[in-house]
Amino acid sequence: MLSNYLPVLIFIALSFAMGVFMVAAGYFLGTRHPDPEKLSPYECGFESFEDARMKFDVRYYLVAILFILFDLEIAFLVPWAIVLDKIGLFGFAAMTVFLGILVVGFIYEWKKGALEWE
Repeated sequence: MLSNYLPVLIFIALSFAMGVFMVAAGYFLGTRHPDPEKLSPYECGFESFEDARMKFDVRYYLVAILFILFDLEIAFLVPWAIVLDKIGLFGFAAMTVFLGILVVGFIYEWKKGALEWE
């Protein structure tokens, strides 16, 4: 039984060793002469004009949460589509209810104006 996990353990060990080797090679073989622009806090072409701890508008977080919500929908759709022939009509009905709830939420957010950026 334990011999079934041996290839997995070997793969994990080799992956870990390769990661350590790559980081060590970059550290020991890399140049250590950074450019003054590289050491500056901002590389966007101009100096900062406000405090870095300024408050963000709450709409930024709402859009991020909505993106994650509708992105996770795809994570549920792909496995469902793969096994649709095995789960039959019940699986189709369950996913239809799930997508219906998401569509209602999407329409609600659209009507409230949460998807508009000013």
